[in-house]
Amino acid sequence: MAVLEHVRTIATPTRASRANGPGLALAGVATLVWSGSFVASRALHDSVPPVQAAFWRWIIALVAVAPFAARETWRQRALIRRHFRFVLLAALLGVTVYNTLVNQAGLSTSAGNMGMIMAASPVLMAVYERLGGGRLGARRTAGMLVACAGVLLLMSKGSLAPSFAAGDLWMVAAAFSFASYSALLRRRPAELGGLAFLFTTFALGALMLAPVYGVSLAVQGGFAATPGTVGPLVYVGVLSSAVAFFAWNKAIGLIGAARAGVVYYLQPACVALLSFALLGEATGPGQLISMALILGGVVLGSRR
Repeated sequence: MAVLEHVRTIATPTRASRANGPGLALAGVATLVWSGSFVASRALHDSVPPVQAAFWRWIIALVAVAPFAARETWRQRALIRRHFRFVLLAALLGVTVYNTLVNQAGLSTSAGNMGMIMAASPVLMAVYERLGGGRLGARRTAGMLVACAGVLLLMSKGSLAPSFAAGDLWMVAAAFSFASYSALLRRRPAELGGLAFLFTTFALGALMLAPVYGVSLAVQGGFAATPGTVGPLVYVGVLSSAVAFFAWNKAIGLIGAARAGVVYYLQPACVALLSFALLGEATGPGQLISMALILGGVVLGSRR
C-alpha cells in the first residue's frame, strides 16, 4: 500500500522521503480525531441545531488556538491581506461549509454511514489531482470505481430502486467540500505560517456562519448548556478543529493531499467501533460489504 511504502536508496534519503513518516503520522492523528467528531455530531443531532453546533465549534476552536496563533497572525497580517481570496475560499470550504454539512447529515443518518461516505473522499482528491495534470492510471481508476460502488451500495441499502437518505446525500456534499479544501491546501503560499492560516480560516469561517447562526436562533431557539451538549462541542472545537486541522494541513504540506487521503481510509473502522461503543449503533452485513468495497477501492487506487 502507498501509505506503507518507503523510498529506499543507498544515498542519503531525499527530502520527500524524510517527510513521509511525519506526514503519515500527522494524517493518522487527524483521521483518528475526526472519527470521533462524527460520533459527536450524531450525539448532538436531537439537542443542538446543526448551524449552532458548527458556529460554537469554531468559536471554541478560536479560543483554543488564540494563545499560540494570535501573535503570528498579527505579524503576517500584510501577507494575509495579499492572499485574502485564497484564505477566504479555504475558510468557506473547510470551515463554514464542511462542518455544517456534517452536522446536518447527523440529523438523519448514522455515524457509521457518515464515516464510510467520508472515507471515499480520497477518490475525489484523486480526481482533483487528475484535473491538475496528474496521471491516474488504470489501477487507480479501477479503485475509484470500486470505492464509488461501495458508497452507492451503502446509500441505496442494496436496493435496485434506491431511495437515498437525506443524511447520506448531505455527507456526499460534505465529502466534496473536504476534498476541495484538501486540494486547495497544496496552493497555500509557503511563506504563510500554519498557525496564522489556521487562526484566520477559523475566524473567517465563524464570521461567515454568524448571520445563519442568528437566523437559526430566531427560528429554532437556542440549546441548553448541559454536559451532553457542551462536552461534544468542546471535543469538536478543541480536538477536531484546532488539533486535527493543524495536523492535516501540516500532513498535506509534507506528503500531499493524495497520499494523506490514503490514510483517511482508516476512518470507517474507527467510526464503526466508536459509534457502537458510545451510541450503540450496530454494523450490519450490508454496511460491512460497503466498507470492504470502499476500503478495497481506496487501497487499490493508492497502490503503485
